[in-house]
Amino acid sequence: MPLVTAGVVVLDCAEPEKLAEFYKQLLDAEETVVSANRVELRAAGGTRIALRRDTNATPPSWPRPENSLQVHLDFLVEDLDAAERRVVSLGGRPLEAKDAPGPYEERGFADPAGHSFTLRRTPPPAPKRG
Repeated sequence: MPLVTAGVVVLDCAEPEKLAEFYKQLLDAEETVVSANRVELRAAGGTRIALRRDTNATPPSWPRPENSLQVHLDFLVEDLDAAERRVVSLGGRPLEAKDAPGPYEERGFADPAGHSFTLRRTPPPAPKRG
């Protein structure tokens, strides 16, 4: 058994219950732990995320240079346009509208509390050879 195992990504925010609703619907997740200051979620694919109350939390200013990127989440999707519509309908907002260069297409967003995340298109499977 390993000494340390991966835990859960924790985002600080002023209202964890509200932010949990955004991620519950985006990830089709269920609440696994709820306390006065923390809500934990687990998505069907095993992704775990927690929202912790910090009454002094301020949203990151990324991509503006005066505040560094505090955390960045990547979510894999098959249909970027459909996923973007879902994010916006849940209260998220686009940070970047252009496609990133390279083999993976991605788009940047902020959740309702201002944390940045990326929707990244899953790469198509390689064609069979032979």
